[in-house]
Amino acid sequence: MKKIVILGASGSIGTQTLDVVKQHPSALRCLGISVGQNIPWLFEHLKNHHYDLVVVQDEFDAKSLALFYPNQTFSFGSEGLVELACLNDAEVVVNALVGFAGLVPTLKAIEAKKDIALANKETLVVAGEMVMAKVHEHQVNLRPIDSEHSAILQALQGNDFKAVKRLIVTASGGSFRDKTREELREVTVEDALKHPNWSMGKKITIDSATLVNKAFEVIEAHHLFNLPYEQIDVIVHKQSIIHSMVEYIDGSIMAQLGTPDMRVPIQYALCGPERLALDTKGLDFNAISQLDFKALDTDFYPLFPLIISAAKQGGNRMCVVNAANEAAIQLFLNNGIKYLSIETIIEDCLNHFPYASNLDIEQMVELDAKVKDYVLHQHKELS
Repeated sequence: MKKIVILGASGSIGTQTLDVVKQHPSALRCLGISVGQNIPWLFEHLKNHHYDLVVVQDEFDAKSLALFYPNQTFSFGSEGLVELACLNDAEVVVNALVGFAGLVPTLKAIEAKKDIALANKETLVVAGEMVMAKVHEHQVNLRPIDSEHSAILQALQGNDFKAVKRLIVTASGGSFRDKTREELREVTVEDALKHPNWSMGKKITIDSATLVNKAFEVIEAHHLFNLPYEQIDVIVHKQSIIHSMVEYIDGSIMAQLGTPDMRVPIQYALCGPERLALDTKGLDFNAISQLDFKALDTDFYPLFPLIISAAKQGGNRMCVVNAANEAAIQLFLNNGIKYLSIETIIEDCLNHFPYASNLDIEQMVELDAKVKDYVLHQHKELS
C-alpha cells in the first residue's frame, strides 16, 4: 500500500485525488491533507474521515476545528504545510496547491526523501533547475499530474529517449478561443471561468484563457524531460481528446488519448506504470465526429511568446512573471482590472524588476512578495 498526503485537498485536483484513493483502498492510503481556508468543506469531510495531520491556513481555524474534533491533530500556516509535506510515514506528496505557495513544501518534501506527484506547476516554472537538482540529489521520483505531461510520460514508455525528436503539447485554447482580440476588451470574470472542456479551479481556468498555463507547461516539460525549448511545440486542439504527443526521429508519433478526466493522470502519477481500473467514462470513437488542430496564434495569445522568452533568459525572470500573473489574476477575479490588463501587468513587471541570477529560495520568496505588492499598488483600475 502506498501512503500519501495531499496539499490542497479541497480543490479540484485534491478532491479527485481523494476519489482515486477511495477507488483503490488496498493500493492507496491518505495520511494527511491541507485545505487552506475551505473550512466548511473540511468540517463536513472530517465527519467521515480521520488523518494523522490536517493543515489549515489560519491558527484560529485550527483551534476552532480542534474543539469539534478533539481526536484529530491540526496544524496551520506555511509551517504546517512543510510539516505535512515531511510527514514521517508518507511516501508520496501530492502537491495540488495553487501558485507560488507550493514551492517551499515541494523542496522540503524532496529533502525528506518523499516522492512528488506534482500538480503545482509554479514549482517548476519558478525554480525548475533548483527543484530538479534536488530530485537528483535526493534520488526521489517527481511525477507530473498535468494531463499533458502525463500523456508525454506515457508516450515515452518503452521507447529510447534518445530517439525523441520533439514533444507536442496540446492546448484547448481556453474560454475565449473563438473570440476576437477586440471582443476580449469587455469580457467578464464569469465569461473567463467558463472553460469549454475542463472543470478546474479559478486561477488555472484564467491561465488557460490567457495561455499562460500552456507557456508554463512548456517550461515544466523543459525541466521534466530535459529537452531544449526548440524541441517542445504547442498545437491547439479544441476537443482535448489527445492530451499530448511525442514525435520520434523515425517520424512515428505516439499520442495519449482519453476523455477529459483528471483522475486518469492523477492515478498514473500515483500508481503508474501499473494500470489500475478506474470508474471513468471511456472514449467512444463512434461519437467523435472530428479532431481539430490549428497552429498557435501568438498575436491572439501574446503572453505565450513573452513568457517563453523570459524563461529562456532564466535568472529571476520566471519568478517575476509568476508573481505578476498571480497578482493580476487576483485583481481580475476581484473586478479590479480588465481582462487584457493581465497582459500589460506582466510585461510591465518584467520591465520594472531588473534581471538577477542565482537566487536562493529566500530571495525568491522576497521577490515574489515585492512583485505582488507592486502590482496591487500600481495597477488597480476599478473600484
